[in-house]
Amino acid sequence: MKYLIGFLSSFGLIEAIGISLTWWFVFRKQARDEMMNMGYMALAINAVGFKSFTYAELKKATNDFKQEIGKGGFGTVYKGVLDGDRVVAVKRLEGIVQGDAEFWAEVSVIGNINHRNLVKLWGFCAENEHKLLVYEYLENGSLDKLLFSDVELGLEQRYNIALGTAKGLSYLHEECLEWVLHCDVKPQNILLGDHLEPKVADFGMSKLFKVNIDDAGIGFSRVRGTRGYMAPEWMVNLKIDAKADVYSYGIVLLELLSGKSASILLSAFAQEYTEHNQPMFSKAIPVRALGELRCEATGNRLASPN
Repeated sequence: MKYLIGFLSSFGLIEAIGISLTWWFVFRKQARDEMMNMGYMALAINAVGFKSFTYAELKKATNDFKQEIGKGGFGTVYKGVLDGDRVVAVKRLEGIVQGDAEFWAEVSVIGNINHRNLVKLWGFCAENEHKLLVYEYLENGSLDKLLFSDVELGLEQRYNIALGTAKGLSYLHEECLEWVLHCDVKPQNILLGDHLEPKVADFGMSKLFKVNIDDAGIGFSRVRGTRGYMAPEWMVNLKIDAKADVYSYGIVLLELLSGKSASILLSAFAQEYTEHNQPMFSKAIPVRALGELRCEATGNRLASPN
């Protein structure tokens, strides 16, 4: 009996030590993860210079997400006013599966991207399931609302919008420290400033929504662009590279030239050219006006006036 009691006491002691060690490792891991999260957030804030907002702050700024100004495959955008009367666009992301630390790390990369033809990211919020991005607000809205309305866009304005958009995409593809594909180039993602200078929006979504990128291209995922603007590679699940963005940009160029949406253009292209397309383009831009376009670098005409 004495030996049995001694054995049971020893077993109980070992069990208690085991439980204590288990709890110690669990709490240590939680503390380490929390410290890593804080480190990622500090890196994002200090390196990029933008602000980390609480969900309560953004809920107040948007008046409980009352004024919706845009909606897409990645979430809904609301107009908000921060303390100090700064007007912002708050994007409430949907479908984010990343943890806070990984989200902060990706946001820090996006926040470091700075170009006059890209919408500037000013801040973010990451509180458990709440993932939001805070952008500069552009009063004139997106290109589609202007292009497909009764407002008349001059030839020079269309040219400047096309050129600025190309410069923004070129920066993402060629000049960023970390290669970025847009994956959803369309008029709705081209915002216009006070003087109609274009700024490409939503260029970091492929990173936040876990698209697999490698040297050969980009894997198939939910980031698939918009019907009418998607490159053929999307349809057959091939690897995607910068050429997919260039294809989508080409569709936007056709819309700028014609004043017609991609769906109308694609429908018309299925018909005889002389019956549908020639009248469409001649109404949008007089042929003689094409002779006014000149290359920015050389000054040469881009088309013959004859």
